[in-house]
Amino acid sequence: MFALYLTAELAGVTNLRPDDSEGNPFWYTFKVQCTSCREVHDKPVGVSRFENNEMSGSRGEANFVWKCKNCKRESSASIKAAPAAYEQTEPAKKQKVIEFDCRGLEFVEFQPEGSWLAEGLDSNTKFADIDLTEGEWFDYDEKANDEVSIKELKWEINRA
Repeated sequence: MFALYLTAELAGVTNLRPDDSEGNPFWYTFKVQCTSCREVHDKPVGVSRFENNEMSGSRGEANFVWKCKNCKRESSASIKAAPAAYEQTEPAKKQKVIEFDCRGLEFVEFQPEGSWLAEGLDSNTKFADIDLTEGEWFDYDEKANDEVSIKELKWEINRA
């Protein structure tokens, strides 16, 4: 069992999370490594908790089924539950975003592509379509009359 962890500096916002619902699934983008031959796949892959794929040999289903192009071994991964919101803390603390069960592969790098959501810390203003691909995000909270930001993003994948 592995988990994706985030440490980030949130100013004026909290409850940072992927925009992930059945009607609008979030695709978690990772670089993948085969645990058999240790080959890192050159292209990132997308995993959605709402998509199920058949594993060969009637071994059930997984959110992500992958065959290593180097050693030809089939591997799988499944997301265990909905993502947890990242809460604003002073100082910033590492928090678990999502947990996944990997069989025969490891996710070695996360790329925060897709839309993220957050709320104003005191104003509860809803912020949508947050883009974290540049490693930071800035906006203005009209209700709070203050600038809001997400900076110093650090993503880690560790055993849960």
